[in-house]
Amino acid sequence: MNQSNPNFGTSGRSLPAEDERVIDLSSLFGLIWRGKWVLLAATMVAFFLGAFYVYRVAVPLYTAKAVVMLENREAQVLDLDSVMAGLGTDSATIYSEVEVLRSRNLLGKVVTALNLIEDPEFNSALREPSLRNKLSTRLGSLIGGDEGGQAGEDADESDARRTQDRLINTLLSKSQIRNLPQSLVFEIAVTTQTPEKSATIADTIARFYIQDQLDAKFEATEQATAWLTNRVSELQGELEGAEARVKAFNSSTDLVSEDALAALDRQIKDLRDRIQSTLMTRDEIRLRLERLTSAGTPAEKAAAVPSRMQLSQLLDQIDTPEGARAFDLRFQQILGQTRQELQRAETQLEALQDSETALSAQFERQSSDLIELQQLTREAEASRLLYEYFLSRLKETAAQQGVQQADSRILSQAQIPINPSEPRKSFILAISGIFGLLIGTTGLMLFEANNNTFRTAREVEIETQYQVMGQIPVLPARRRRDAIAYLAERPTSVSAEAIRNLRTSLLLSDVDHPPQVTMVTSSYPGDGKTTVSLALAQNLAGMGKRVLLIEGDIRRRIFSQYLGSEQTRGLVSVISGEAQFSDVVLHEQPPMGADVLMGEKTSINAADLFASARFAAFIAAIRQEYDHIVIDTPPALVVPDARVLAQNCDSILFVVKWNRTPRPHVTEALRMFESVNAPVSGIVLNQINPRGMRRYGYGKYGYGAYSGYGYARKYYNN
Repeated sequence: MNQSNPNFGTSGRSLPAEDERVIDLSSLFGLIWRGKWVLLAATMVAFFLGAFYVYRVAVPLYTAKAVVMLENREAQVLDLDSVMAGLGTDSATIYSEVEVLRSRNLLGKVVTALNLIEDPEFNSALREPSLRNKLSTRLGSLIGGDEGGQAGEDADESDARRTQDRLINTLLSKSQIRNLPQSLVFEIAVTTQTPEKSATIADTIARFYIQDQLDAKFEATEQATAWLTNRVSELQGELEGAEARVKAFNSSTDLVSEDALAALDRQIKDLRDRIQSTLMTRDEIRLRLERLTSAGTPAEKAAAVPSRMQLSQLLDQIDTPEGARAFDLRFQQILGQTRQELQRAETQLEALQDSETALSAQFERQSSDLIELQQLTREAEASRLLYEYFLSRLKETAAQQGVQQADSRILSQAQIPINPSEPRKSFILAISGIFGLLIGTTGLMLFEANNNTFRTAREVEIETQYQVMGQIPVLPARRRRDAIAYLAERPTSVSAEAIRNLRTSLLLSDVDHPPQVTMVTSSYPGDGKTTVSLALAQNLAGMGKRVLLIEGDIRRRIFSQYLGSEQTRGLVSVISGEAQFSDVVLHEQPPMGADVLMGEKTSINAADLFASARFAAFIAAIRQEYDHIVIDTPPALVVPDARVLAQNCDSILFVVKWNRTPRPHVTEALRMFESVNAPVSGIVLNQINPRGMRRYGYGKYGYGAYSGYGYARKYYNN
């Protein structure tokens, strides 16, 4: 790079916007606004598809509702306990009754009662089979063959069961049972293709539900009656047997009672008391006898006698022979009497003990008999009570037959619906419109997310971190040579103002050292860099400056298409020394107003040519003759020429085509310039389509800070 030029000291990088990480609601609304026609089309298509379905495809369905209520009170015709208790009102019972209403058993009765097997809506076999079903049936018959006899009968029975199951499944899918909140009320809703059919089925389900409760109670009562009858017969036999055993026992034993047994017990107690008293008397007599027999002296004998008076007088006369004989005689009498008393006491004691033993044995025997009698009596009484209870319950159960009441009642029968419940036309149309809007919005967002081009200067600056120096609209010219003529003929047009904006931004990019040599490049051909180069040179020349435009893209050489010149010698001849610069330069070439140095065909490698010392000397020489030098270079991603030329330039303008140049290409090209220490000075967003800008919601941005030129140009027309 030319070391005398300080312009590359700072690049055209710009700081990222502070809110670039924040969701830009205005961009979102802008996306929706610019895609409004797409959204409208998607919404209308979805709306018309929904309308076609509602009015042409969908079959009208009618819903009828019957209402039943679970009774928590029951009229008592008889003050008797029911065999089958009434239903409760807890949540488990309510949920159970809902399942009863949905049960296959109940719905099977409805299918049979209404003969739904003959209804094509329920029996698909009656409908016209589709081509697929026809082929499947035909293929099955060819593969399976014919079966007869018992196998055929089994197949018919199996087919009948399957048909019944299909009918029940269809009815189940067409019915809805729900419990109304905070109530004991059930709503039975049935939806079919016919209003009358829906009402009939709903009423039939309600009726069979009530009948099912009555049948369940009647069946339970019948079963209870049969069981109670058998049980009563059994209990009657048991009672008769128990009573017979009591009677037989009474006849085989002495008649005893609790009172007689108590009297006998008292006798035993009296005997025991008398035995105890007799024992004490016997012991006293025995002790007295022992004392009498052990006495030796007359004094001891007198002392051993309880009544001393009997021997005291005789004891005083003991000294005389007659007195001694009388004392001994009396003592012997007392001793004999005592022995007799002892014998009588022992005899009495033995008799009392024998009586007590006999009475105790009798008491034990009679107690055992009484206990056995009481046991037999209790068994007979228990059998009698059980027999009487079951007999009473049998009579109550028999009385309940014919007066059973259901636990539910029908609150309202189904009314024949007038208007179809399905399809819900307004709802489907609204959903279709919303769905179309969502699909359109999603498509727009996906399209926007997959877009990797640039549509605004802000997008370019956020993505590349480089400043956008100009935003140039599409020039209204069919041919390349007409583009520059248009700018010359319409100096106040929007396009011309955009070029002036670019020129001003370029010159003010470094006020102290305005760039003198400016190269214009892009990532790939077709981005409009050559048009920008010519337009910039033309605009600089319009300021009265001496401007040289060099065709640095010598591989392509399209300046002739813009200028209509057939010049065969140019830049290569000057660098190689085969021609003088003054001989080949086109002076103030119209409609440019600037000098032009054309490119020419050569076998020399362009990159080597631009990297040569002669080219650097050439640039240094023409710097002395011109105020501004603009070089149109090849695309940066195609050949390395632009990076080589950048070493001799003061500023680099990188052209990005609006809504076309891929972002990865731009960032890769910018990275390549940074890798050779030649950062881009600024970016030009080129070939902006004004209508496209408005369609994409960016029309308010215009072309940089000069967005008002399109509106205000009428005030500046010459």
